[in-house]
Amino acid sequence: MAKDEQQIVPADASIVETGTGRKAPEEHDLPENLKYDMDLCLKILRDVLNEYDPKLLTTFDTVRKYAVEASDEHFGGNTNTDEDGLAEAVKIIDEMNLHDAQLLARAFATHFHLANLSEENYRVSVLRERESEVDDINAVDPVNELTVAYHKLINEMGPAKAKELLDRLEFHPVFTAHPTEARRKAVEGKIRRISELLEQHNKLGGSDKKENSRRLYNEIDALFRTSPIALKKPTPVEEADTILDIFDSTLFHTIPQVYRRFDDWLLGDKAGLEPPVCPAFFHPGSWIGSDRDGNPNVTAKVSRQVARKFSDHVVSALEEATRTVGRNLTMEAGTTPASTELKDLWNHQKEMSERLTEKAALISSKELHRAVMLVMADRLHYTVVRDADLMYHSCEDFIADLKTVQRSLAAAGAKRSAYGPLQDLIWQAETFGFHMVEMEFRQHSVVHSRALEDIREHGLHGERGELQPMTHEVLDTFRALGSIQKRNGMKAARRYIISFTKSAQNIKDVYELNRLAFAHPEDVPTIDVIPLFEQLEDLQNSVNVLEEMIKIPEVQARLKATGGKLEVMLGYSDSSKDAGPTSATLALHSAQERIAKWAESHDIDLTLFHGRGGAVGRGGGPANRAVLAQPVGSVKCRFKLTEQGEVIFARYGNPTLAIRHVESVAAATLLQSAPSVEKRNTDMTEKYADMASKLDEAAHERFLDLLNTDGFAPWFSTVTPLTEIGLLPIGSRPAKRGLGAKSLDDLRTIPWIFSWAQARINLAAWYGLGTACEKFGDLATLRKAYEEWPLFSTFIDNIEMSIAKTDERIARMYLDLDDREDLPEKVLTEMKLTRKWVLAIVGDKWPLQHRHVLGRAVRIRSPYVDVLSLTQVLALKSLRKKVDKEELSHGKREGYTYLILCTVSGVAAGLQNTG
Repeated sequence: MAKDEQQIVPADASIVETGTGRKAPEEHDLPENLKYDMDLCLKILRDVLNEYDPKLLTTFDTVRKYAVEASDEHFGGNTNTDEDGLAEAVKIIDEMNLHDAQLLARAFATHFHLANLSEENYRVSVLRERESEVDDINAVDPVNELTVAYHKLINEMGPAKAKELLDRLEFHPVFTAHPTEARRKAVEGKIRRISELLEQHNKLGGSDKKENSRRLYNEIDALFRTSPIALKKPTPVEEADTILDIFDSTLFHTIPQVYRRFDDWLLGDKAGLEPPVCPAFFHPGSWIGSDRDGNPNVTAKVSRQVARKFSDHVVSALEEATRTVGRNLTMEAGTTPASTELKDLWNHQKEMSERLTEKAALISSKELHRAVMLVMADRLHYTVVRDADLMYHSCEDFIADLKTVQRSLAAAGAKRSAYGPLQDLIWQAETFGFHMVEMEFRQHSVVHSRALEDIREHGLHGERGELQPMTHEVLDTFRALGSIQKRNGMKAARRYIISFTKSAQNIKDVYELNRLAFAHPEDVPTIDVIPLFEQLEDLQNSVNVLEEMIKIPEVQARLKATGGKLEVMLGYSDSSKDAGPTSATLALHSAQERIAKWAESHDIDLTLFHGRGGAVGRGGGPANRAVLAQPVGSVKCRFKLTEQGEVIFARYGNPTLAIRHVESVAAATLLQSAPSVEKRNTDMTEKYADMASKLDEAAHERFLDLLNTDGFAPWFSTVTPLTEIGLLPIGSRPAKRGLGAKSLDDLRTIPWIFSWAQARINLAAWYGLGTACEKFGDLATLRKAYEEWPLFSTFIDNIEMSIAKTDERIARMYLDLDDREDLPEKVLTEMKLTRKWVLAIVGDKWPLQHRHVLGRAVRIRSPYVDVLSLTQVLALKSLRKKVDKEELSHGKREGYTYLILCTVSGVAAGLQNTG
């Protein structure tokens, strides 16, 4: 155990030379380029801390040394906090004043952001290295999973059937404003700039490298000095910037690259000389500015503003891209004669407006392709400013003009121009339209029924008394949806999701309100009402509700108009909080299986919408593995899920990783229809049905026993930072739905899961599984199921990852924030039991032992997360006790709260699972 005189100080030679000080064993085994980046970032951070205050650096190094020492002992099996470096770290942190503790928390939070960047850069470099080693004469590109999946389909089903499935392919991520991204936007901007600098650093030399280093120091210094906590909660309109940022930095340019990479490999030497094979299968959606379930800040006015923001932004991007492509189409008439169709388009443009074509008229006789494209770019400008005479009235009209230019170029022999950048532009227009994302409206079923009751009692126009404000808002919502649809097309807004769907009457209510909102029937927008089944009882009753739903005239009309298409949403969050993770996983799988069979029996083209979060307790984990574990008939080449919070930035923030993610999910979505995959899922589900039933019953009983213990809700609020998490300015949405409940029933699942993760317990991901396995008792069958059944394998792997991020030593400190003994005993007993059985099932001695990359990353992070967790729990202890005794001034209380929020942000960055 370290003594005071052994504390690391800035003058310590080992630190000055390496910039790292003591390392955990895993840090010495890191790949060279990852180690270089992490060492560089830590050296710069230490220099920045020393410049700020040498004492802060001394404390940072000392606490870090003890934390690494404690982590080594912890992974070695020592759970006694009184006998390792953890106790020394606790002592130092507990004796710090509030101001210094806040700075220390910010220093460690900064360290995590830099560590995440280093790992991200390493992942990118590995992907590029693997890609560079692929021989282009191979049948598939092993790095591009989409090519692998398509090749497998061809082998199993033949080229014609494989092409048919490819043409059906859809990946539909829906970006939500759920507040699970614990870092503020100002911090994100700095992180992105540091990422770019870090990626360049090792490739530079001389003055360029010195300048790069100066800028890295500048950005990291600014990152540390920037409060990790935003000054205020964002408005829903401001939340839309999340999508705009991702659109600008990755999606608009990388999605065509995904299509192009597949085409290049499939077509080989003919790529760029033939029409493309890859369809525009990426269809992004959004709940930002349209999800009003429990969020009074999302109003009809807000929805209109957000839709306009999305539309103007994407049309402006298309304008710029059209102008760029157009300027490069300098083929003259002599070498590339314009088709009759293109000449007709030019004449139509001239008839539309001489003003529109006069700038391009000078080049029209010799470079007509270029002239037409420049006029098209101008028309997009007038689409943004809403000039009715000159604007495009739909994206379909714009795409039709692009394809006219493309056909003309191809007919004239300029095929590389026809299927080069012009094709990328067509893909961009087909993917994003004039709406950027398909906005989906959502509201609670109870709100609709109350609105109709209000209208029936007081009259549609308040003839028998004033209508409630919420009723006015509900009607205005449908009017907003209608206006968005008129302005930006049906794709822009046609889905309406009903939270907590209990019966077909809930669907009828929405269609009735949609009609009542408009005076004239022709103004009523076309909507697709989507039931959302969330709680265990609703999942079990889902088929009965759907059977009644398809008898509703409006639903029948939409089925006829769409060729039998129907969308159903399943909620992973509330089902998990309602029934526990084991029962929720099995209930969701069963519901998908039953709904898929029901859809097939009615010849319905089903799309299942998965309401997943980033954390394991909300259905999180690798999306591609989740797809491959789905029941037969539940995917059918379409996969739709929610993407939220830190997941959006992690999956789409870096262009290379965004391409990798989209290819991976698309590949799994295709592959799920392969006969071999379908057979395995069906056979294994049947084979292990009895095991699943027994696990379900025992785990559900154990989970409900915990939740139904007297006083559980207030105890949970005391032993976790639940209250403080509600103060984080990370989303416009309140932590409660506000429908009147005063218990866990009304608590949103995100803070439920977020709080357990912060307390290093992660209870929402695993509670009940240990008892279920213990009662089942047959380890051999459990191991066999893990090897053979994709659903069970994915579930167990996700739980192992979650358990790896728990820490019993620190968990005990959180549980000691309350004086109760029975509830901590239940939690810790179940934690040990679950850990024992999961490790036995996967054959590991410690969590993630055989998942080398992930396991190493978790263990490297562990000591640094520990420091923030210790700071948080000690602050909570002080806050809870002193507030109870009224010993804190208002300023001191705010100081403790700010400290806790700083640690929340840092722990979230370290664990990389928030909600």
